[in-house]
Amino acid sequence: MSENQTSLHEEVPEGADITSEELAVAAAPRQFRGGRDLTTGPIFGTLVLFTLPTLISNILQSMNGSINSIWVSHFLGETALAGTANANIIMMLMFSLIFGFGMASNVVIGQSFGRGDLDTARRGFGSAIGFCLGLSILIAFAGYLWSDGILGTLSTPPEVFKLAKAYLHYTFFGLPGLMMFIVVMMGLRGGGDAMTPLWFMMLSVVLDVGLNPVFIGGFGPIHAMGIGGSAFASAIAGYVSLAAIVTYIYVRDLPLRLRGHEFAYLKPNWHLLRIIAGRGIPMGVQMVIMSLSTLVIIGFVNREGTITAAAYAASQQLWGYIQMPAMAVGGAVSSMAAQNIGANRWDRVERTTGMATLINVAMTGGLITLLLIFDRPILGLFLDRGGEAIEIGRHIIQIVSWSYLPFSIAMVMFGTMRANGIVLAPLIILTASLFFVRIGFYYVSYPLIGANGLWASFTVSTMVVLVLAWLYYRYGKWREVKIDMAMGPVEMPGH
Repeated sequence: MSENQTSLHEEVPEGADITSEELAVAAAPRQFRGGRDLTTGPIFGTLVLFTLPTLISNILQSMNGSINSIWVSHFLGETALAGTANANIIMMLMFSLIFGFGMASNVVIGQSFGRGDLDTARRGFGSAIGFCLGLSILIAFAGYLWSDGILGTLSTPPEVFKLAKAYLHYTFFGLPGLMMFIVVMMGLRGGGDAMTPLWFMMLSVVLDVGLNPVFIGGFGPIHAMGIGGSAFASAIAGYVSLAAIVTYIYVRDLPLRLRGHEFAYLKPNWHLLRIIAGRGIPMGVQMVIMSLSTLVIIGFVNREGTITAAAYAASQQLWGYIQMPAMAVGGAVSSMAAQNIGANRWDRVERTTGMATLINVAMTGGLITLLLIFDRPILGLFLDRGGEAIEIGRHIIQIVSWSYLPFSIAMVMFGTMRANGIVLAPLIILTASLFFVRIGFYYVSYPLIGANGLWASFTVSTMVVLVLAWLYYRYGKWREVKIDMAMGPVEMPGH
């Protein structure tokens, strides 16, 4: 029993008639000051209030990248824009790894909060911060030194190479700050606080967007840095936002702050780190698998010609926004389920999953419907030449867009299972479906129905994802898994 729980029991008069649920409710105001107890209260309202800030953060992050690309293109031209694209592929892989560790620490923090064990939550948070900080600094140094080799491996065109290298150097400079900012935000969400990350994501976006033209083109005493200025602006925004959110955590005395002897928690606890790494690496690999699947599909699309490739690229921009509700709801479910699993409230875990599925279907289905209704004018924003490209884009959207609905439902179930540390099963399901099923269906159907086989492969593969996810959620033994925060995970055979 934790120190917090022990002190609470000592305050309850001997012989008092109090249930464990009432005990948890009584403890919540003290333990969740600045956070949010996700083990009590109405599930629907809590889910919505937790999902919306995360969704807005995701939208802001995507808009931030788009606006920065516009700045680069406006000041420096298309060749410079191609240079950022080459560098961003590398950073996406780095981000995937750190994101996985952040999500895994979210599980440790959430379950610890659910049990009322604030000390273990801080230990898990400290271990994640310490390990990811060291890892990001190592990657930054290695990336800076080996930039030439990395870009050469990507077959970066000669006319783009120098620009991409300059951009990549400053990007690696900002990597530690950006990664720590992400890990801190995920830790706060694990503690039930979704609003604080939103405010500081807003700060980061405003700084990044505002500083980009200043450092690219120069302003007053600031000399023009060209393409490197864009990455330098992002680095400054990341470090300032990190400093600001850490300051806020201490000023408000939020639950995850470390003081005194607790700073020793920044030295990774190997038992907790084994839990975080054992879950974080597969979650990072899952993001990489999804990215690689996209790259393979782009290769198939390019065979259909330039017009089809342009139409698909425009459609892909729109699908990115369609997927955002699923990612936000999945993250909210994971945080809520982790706390309820820690509190042994499995009834709320099941109801949360069901309610999240309904919310997800409504949000994702609504966005898909709007896209189908207004597909022509929306595609016209990206395909300014109109004509055949827009008609091909409309055809692609009408076939592919609905595939994201079953995928969004599967993301909810994966989010719930992730809250109990289950990450290998989702990884295997996604790999089998997005690669073997999708690519296999394409090769079998293409001789019969041509490019429509490629578009239909999206729906076929995501339906397989949904069926396999439901079977594992319904019949798998993932509920029996216990994570011993002191000694490491204890899993049933087959996990």
